[in-house]
Formats: sequence, C-alpha cells, structure tokens
Amino acid sequence: MPRVKVSVVVPVYNTGKYVDECAPSLLGQSLPADEYEVIYVDDGSTDDTLARVEKLADRHPNVQVHTRPNSGWPGAPRNLGMRHAKGEYIQFVDHDDTLGPEALERLYEHAKRNDADVVLGKMSSTMVRPRRLFRHTVDACTIENDELMQSMTPHKMFRRAFVEQHGLQFPEGPWFFEDMFFVGAAYLKAERISVLTDYPCYYWMKRDDGGNNTQHRFSPRFGFWDNVRTIVRQIKDGTEASDDIDALQNRLLHRNYHVEILSRAREPEILREDPAQQRERFEAARRLALEEFPPAVREGLPVVSRLRAELLEAGDFDGAVALAERVREVKARSTVGELRWADGRLVADVTLELLRGDGEPLVLVERDGKQWLDPELLAGVPGTEDGWEVRDPFRLAYAELVVKDRDREDWWYPEGDLEVRLEPAGAGRSRLVASGRLSLDPERLAGGRPLERGVHDVWAFVQLLGIDRMVRLTGDGTPGAPAADPALTGGRLALPYWTGSGQLALDVDQRQRRLGSDTAGAAAANTARGERSLPLPYVAATAGGTPARVKVTVAALTVEAELIGGTTAELRLPGRLKLPTGRHPVKLPKTDAPVAYAVVRDGALLRLEGPAHESGAGRRLLDALADNRQVRRVRRRLGR
Repeated sequence: MPRVKVSVVVPVYNTGKYVDECAPSLLGQSLPADEYEVIYVDDGSTDDTLARVEKLADRHPNVQVHTRPNSGWPGAPRNLGMRHAKGEYIQFVDHDDTLGPEALERLYEHAKRNDADVVLGKMSSTMVRPRRLFRHTVDACTIENDELMQSMTPHKMFRRAFVEQHGLQFPEGPWFFEDMFFVGAAYLKAERISVLTDYPCYYWMKRDDGGNNTQHRFSPRFGFWDNVRTIVRQIKDGTEASDDIDALQNRLLHRNYHVEILSRAREPEILREDPAQQRERFEAARRLALEEFPPAVREGLPVVSRLRAELLEAGDFDGAVALAERVREVKARSTVGELRWADGRLVADVTLELLRGDGEPLVLVERDGKQWLDPELLAGVPGTEDGWEVRDPFRLAYAELVVKDRDREDWWYPEGDLEVRLEPAGAGRSRLVASGRLSLDPERLAGGRPLERGVHDVWAFVQLLGIDRMVRLTGDGTPGAPAADPALTGGRLALPYWTGSGQLALDVDQRQRRLGSDTAGAAAANTARGERSLPLPYVAATAGGTPARVKVTVAALTVEAELIGGTTAELRLPGRLKLPTGRHPVKLPKTDAPVAYAVVRDGALLRLEGPAHESGAGRRLLDALADNRQVRRVRRRLGR
C-alpha cells in the first residue's frame, strides 16, 4: 500500500453543519485518497457532530474518528489526533475552514523538495488583511526571518518526525494562545521552514454565527496574561538577549508587544471597551511590559507606537485614550496617475500618504536640527507639550499594493515595490509618502497563473510612523465609469473600472461588467475589413508583442484564433472554416455582441469584416469573383 504522506487533524466540538461544509475540501484533494488521511477528534460534542463525522468515516476509508471527554479548548484534541497520525507530515485544519483543492499535494511537494520541518501555505481569509509574509514563495528559511511571526496559527504542515523528536505538544485545558505556543516552539526548533505563496492553500473563514473553532473572549480568568508571559519567556529562552533593537530576540518580541500588550492601549479597544474594565487590562499589560520585555523592544518601535508604549509603561491611561482619539482620525489617501495598458499589464503611478483628521497631510516638523511629530496630532496628549521626537521616520515603514479576488477571498500581490520617502512640505515641514508603480498582469498575477474569472479589487496597505491603514486604491475617475481602455488578455476581456465607492477594480471575463454603452459602441462602429485578420477596438494586452492563442466562436463553431498585439488588438482566423457559405458572427467567449463577421465561401475564409461594415449586392459579386478559379489564376499570373 502507498505510504501515508499527510495526516489532516481536525478537532471538532458541536460543529453541526460546518463539518459538512468543510468535509468536501478535505475529501476532494488532488492528492490520491490512499496517500493521506483525515483524523477527526470529537471533543465531547453534545449535538450531532459525532454522528456526522462517523458517517463520513463510513463512506471514506481514509477518514477516522476518535473521541475524548470535553476539554473545551482545541489543544487536547489536536494532541490526540497527532498520536494517531501515520502521515509523514501533519496538517492542522479547523472544522469551520476549508483547503484549496490542491493544497495537500502542493504543500507536501514543497516540503519534500526543500526537506522542510514546517511549511506555511498561503492563507486566504474573510477576517483579516493579507500578510506580506505570503508575498513570495520561500524555499528555506529559519526563525531569523521574523516575518514568520505574522502567522502564528497552527494551520500549517509539520513534519511528524520533527514534532516527535522535539516533543512538541499543544497546551491542554483552558489556555489562550495554545497555537502560538506550539507554532513558536516549532519555529525556534526548525532547521528549515518553507513558505508556499503561489497557491491559496488554507481558507480561514468567518462563520455566519460570528464565531470560529478557536475563538474565546478575552478573559483573565482563564490565565490570559500568564499565557502571554509563558510565550514571551519561550522566545527569550530560545534566543540571545541584546540591547540592539534589531537583534533577533527583540524583533521576535516586537510582535507580542505590539499585539498582546499595546492593543490594550490603542484604538479601537481602548475607545470601545468599558473604561473600568479597560483600565484593569491596561494595568495588567503595563506590569507585563515592565517585567518581561527588554527596553530595546520599546525603543525599536516606530514613533507613534513608541509614544503609546511610553504612556502605557508610565501608567497614563488618560494620555493613551487621548492619543488613541487623535490617531483614530488619521486616514490614508491614495493618488493614482493615468491608467494604461503596457506590455500586457495595467500600469499607473501610485502615491500613498497619511492625512490628519482635518484632511491635511500628517507632517514632520524640523526644529533644532531634529524632526518632531506633527503637533496637531499630539494636541491634548499629556507629556507632549514640548513635542515628540522622531528618531527614525523610516522605522518599520512600508507600503504595498494588493489585489483581492472578490469571489474567492484570495489576495495577490502585483509586481514591483513601493518606496517610502520624505517629501518637502514647505515651512520646515516634510511628509512621509510611499510611491511606486502599479503593474497588474492579469495573465500572471495569481501565483504565475491567469486571474480567475471575476472582479478583482485593488487595495493598498500602508504603515507609516507606526500607523497602519488598509485603503481602497482610488483615483479621480467617475464612480462606475471605465478606468482605462478595455483589453484582451489571453483572449478574455479585462475591463478596468471605478466601483461605486471609487475603488479601482478589474473585471476579468465579464463577471459583472458586460460590454455596454461605454465599449460596445466602439465595436459596432468598426467598419474595417481585412482578409484573414481584422483590427478590434480594444487594447491587445499581450506581453512582448507575442501573438496569443484565443478561442472564438464563429456562428456555432469554436475555433482557435490568434490575437496580435499592438496599439489595438488584431484578430486573425484560420484560412479554412467548416461552415456553410455566408457571413457569420465572430464572438469572444462570454461576449454577446459580435466583434467581427467572417465571410466564408465553400469552407474558405474570404475576409473578416467589422460589425458595421456594409455587405451589399456589389460586395457579394466581388466575393463570387474572388472565389472563381479562373479569376484566382489570372491574379496569380499578374502577381508574377
């Protein structure tokens, strides 16, 4: 029998219908069924969850079910699933999430090719923003790649021998961040970690009841702060202490400080929660910050985060609230230059910046040879009356463009990088901006593959001065109007447009936007005629001018044509068509209106005509003469 390559461990508890929604993605993998197993571990469900998974086991030989008394948390069932696993690798999945159809096969191949202890597959989600960790595939790295700390959930593939060698286990019972403890230990021990980003492997989905498998409300009663302390000490025990703000230990601890500690002192939490309860959280976070985090962690924060940390560690709750109220008003603004097609890509110059609540740019002020944070942002924040120095305006600053597949929740990264720079703003002031070029290739954006049919929205993420924002990429175009010329990419129509909210979007293959009044008119007005080829009123978005193969429909016949690049697209059909004599409409896939008409006589293509080209009696006489053998013989002699 084939060896088991992957064991998929799925803890379940009162899952109900979500088992049935997740199961098809687990059981329909491209990896042969006898090469992987699915291990459900029921944590003492009181509904029909056990019956549902047992029914799956009855129908599928590679499914097994184990039960245990209720623990209320996922650590214990995951540990039980690992003890029963026979696969070379173990993949953890929550019962309310799904896998991409080729996820196990691709992850396993990536793991074997790179001899990896841990493999992170690209995650898509309805709940969180994209992570730059998943921008590029990485064959091998270690914990030195601190971007790994952006992904601390257990939904990864682990080599079983590696897990057993180091005795890796999830904490059991009431334990916040049990996944972070397990994954952190694996990162620290792993000799080779791989990241696969060219295929969406894991879909972390939001349930319609507002929950998910591992969600527990913040509660000190369950040892929240003790668990954070344990994880921080795990990192400190596994790395070397240093006063250097860029030392590995301080870079790794930055994630815990920023998320678990500073969350208690920043928006939205400090402005949303009951003040009495939030003061208790604030004080608990302060104690942990002072007791467990080296000063270099705070000093390595960007300027606004460093100010927030200063207020927290000083115990100034009111000051932290005042800063949160000011920062909450900060918005991001995008500026998009002229959109156009170039070498198969939709391109435009893009600039991103931060604006204060009054709509003016957030600036830095130069004084005494130093730079200071915008005084308007600090108005009302205690302790900043003399200003707040910006030691390094570029600290942890970056920006990136991302494209979201609206139907599938997949995030993709266009080519190119945005550069962060200081730009003079007059009167001794400057502003931090990120700029670069949007370069969106519909035929390669999805991990080197064409984008799926659908609407793809363009977003930008910006992190400047310790303030991060996810913003729709908007321009000056009229909402709902085209943003650039329609283009033929790989034989499919790509329609750039501004959504109702003014966001740039690209409709590939007419998912929502059809050739309407803004584009169909151009096709109808095409009166040109050719022999076997015809110019079309669209941009030919083909890379390097190489003709693209495209399927078109001529009457009821599907044929392979050529799409030739240039300022406009040129469509070329084969010289022979198995069609009756006549004038036949030529349509692109999913296009209602003909883009051309093929004039055929006795199976030979005489010419292509534009939709508005008139074909009267005189034209039919010329067609008849053109097909006459004697006329063709005379034309050949004249040609010689």
